[in-house]
Amino acid sequence: MSELHKFIFEGKPVRGMLVRLTDAWQDILQRRAQSGGYPAAVTELLGEMTAAATLMQSNIKFNGALVMQIMGDGPVKLAVAEVQPDLSLRATATVTGEVAEDAPLSHMVNVNNQGKCAITLDPKDRKPGQQPYQGVVPLFGDKHEKLEKLSEVIEHYMLQSEQLDTKLVLAANDKVAAGLLIQRLPLQGSANLAGEGSTAGDEDRIGLSEDYNRISILASSLKREELLELDAETILHRLFWEEDVRRFEPQTGDLGPRFACSCSRERVGGMLRSLGSDEVESIIAEQGQVEVTCEFCGAVQRFDPVDAAQVFLDAERQQPAPPDVH
Repeated sequence: MSELHKFIFEGKPVRGMLVRLTDAWQDILQRRAQSGGYPAAVTELLGEMTAAATLMQSNIKFNGALVMQIMGDGPVKLAVAEVQPDLSLRATATVTGEVAEDAPLSHMVNVNNQGKCAITLDPKDRKPGQQPYQGVVPLFGDKHEKLEKLSEVIEHYMLQSEQLDTKLVLAANDKVAAGLLIQRLPLQGSANLAGEGSTAGDEDRIGLSEDYNRISILASSLKREELLELDAETILHRLFWEEDVRRFEPQTGDLGPRFACSCSRERVGGMLRSLGSDEVESIIAEQGQVEVTCEFCGAVQRFDPVDAAQVFLDAERQQPAPPDVH
């Protein structure tokens, strides 16, 4: 069963999370298997993205969807992982060329250093005119060197957008997608664990930088095989047995990470309305119907001429009546 574990280091401004996606990750891959599945390297990338997106959603407690996208100029044109506030999640990738079994990130999406990672926060109850927040970082470092690990990209994003030091260890295969996040909490504000009187300039004096650096180094020692094969209890004990770690109740089942797709016939109808009646009628004239397959779950929605006409008729009925000029 997929699970999310949260923990803090007593007396230190450092928090952590560990996620293991098993059945949720299998649900994603099984739906893709109907169309041939993903190459091994793409499976690993998409699994790491899904684990990372789950950790980030849990970390910020945002009331809306967190969408992580990686796009570029390689054979993987787009990879997407989306996590809702209740930890329901879905993921998909568009592959247009050959991908070697051990292809690094740069070979898949960043051949000419044009690759990007976008994190979008889409509020659940968006107000009229309100736009989702989006942060974008390139798939290269400060010295324009290509980044070969997704974890490095996310760490770079967190430092730029949130000004928070973050250590991320990710791993995925065709069975498990997992991740470990360690983050230094800010001294200022409600998350301040060092006391209201502390300031950023006090960090070195009171040893906070040393605490985070030590814990971060311990987290970095976690091997890919360990993250994939060991349970959370064993991982945390092996890494932090000398630290005073307080763990919270793990989130599993209906409260934990699980696959769910938000696609619906109504949403597809909205997409058809955005295309316009002329475009939809031309598709029906050519193919006899409009058929839309969800890239996330594989569900197929079909609209024959009557269905399509009803979509636009319903839209007209929902339009507000013109004002009475009398």
